[in-house]
Amino acid sequence: MDIDIVLFVITLCCAGAVAGLMAGLFGIGGGFVVVPALLAVLPFYTSDTDQLMKVAIGTSLASIVISSARSVQAHNKKGAVDFNVLKSWALWLIIGVTIGLFIASIVNSTTLILIFSVGVLGFALFFLCPKLFSFSSPDWSMPSGPLKVSLASFLGGFSALLGIGGGTITVITMVTCNRSVHQAVATAAGVGFIIGVPGAIGFLLMGHNSVGLPFGTFGYVNLPGLLAISIGSLVTAPLGAKLAHLIEERLLKRLFGIYLLSVSLMMYLKTI
Repeated sequence: MDIDIVLFVITLCCAGAVAGLMAGLFGIGGGFVVVPALLAVLPFYTSDTDQLMKVAIGTSLASIVISSARSVQAHNKKGAVDFNVLKSWALWLIIGVTIGLFIASIVNSTTLILIFSVGVLGFALFFLCPKLFSFSSPDWSMPSGPLKVSLASFLGGFSALLGIGGGTITVITMVTCNRSVHQAVATAAGVGFIIGVPGAIGFLLMGHNSVGLPFGTFGYVNLPGLLAISIGSLVTAPLGAKLAHLIEERLLKRLFGIYLLSVSLMMYLKTI
C-alpha cells in the first residue's frame, strides 16, 4: 500500500481520537469537533483545497448518522426518547436540510467556512454568557403550528450548513419548554439522525462529479475519515466522559465556550 495512504489513514485516526475525546469531554461534538479536525488534516493530502469544506461537512453529517443511531438506541432502552416530537418535527427538519443543501451547492467554500465561523461563535456566546439565554416560563410547552415549522426548518438548514446534528438547539428548546434534560438529550440524538441521513446523502450526491479530492472520498464524504471518526468516538469518548465528571459543570461549560471561540476564530482566519 502507498505510504501516503497509510499516513493519511493514521493521521485521520489520530484526528478521530481527538474528536472522540473532545466530544466525550464536552458532551456534544458533531461538526464543532469533526469539521475543524478534518479541515486541518485533509489539505495535507490534496492540492485541490477549494472543496474540502464540503468534504468536511459531508463526512461530519455521515458520522452523526452513526453516532446518533447508537445514542438513540441506548436512550430508548431507558424510555427517554420522545418519538412524538421526532415524528412531528421530521418533515420540517428534512425540508430545512434540503434548503441547507441547496445553499451549500451554490456557495463557495469560503462562504461556507464563514457561515460555520459565525454559527460556532453564536454557540460560544451561549456557553460563555449563559445569562443572556436564560429565559423560560412554567407555562411554556413545545412549539406548535408556524413556530414549530419555522424552528424545525431553520434547525435542519442551519445544521446541514454546519455539519452538525442540531443537538444543542434541540436541548435548549426542550429544556426551555419545561422538558427534562435527560429527555431533551435523548430526543436531540434522534433529531441528529433525522438531519444526518438526508444531509449525508445530499453531500454524497452533490460531489459525485468532483475530482482531485483526498483518497477514499465519494461525493463529499470521505470514508477513511468517517471510519476514523467512528472508531475514535468509540475508543476515546468514554475517556472524555470520565474526565468531564472530574470537572465542575460551570467550568466545563466555560472551557467548551473557549474551545468554540477558538474554533470560530481559526475558521474565520481561513477566509482572510
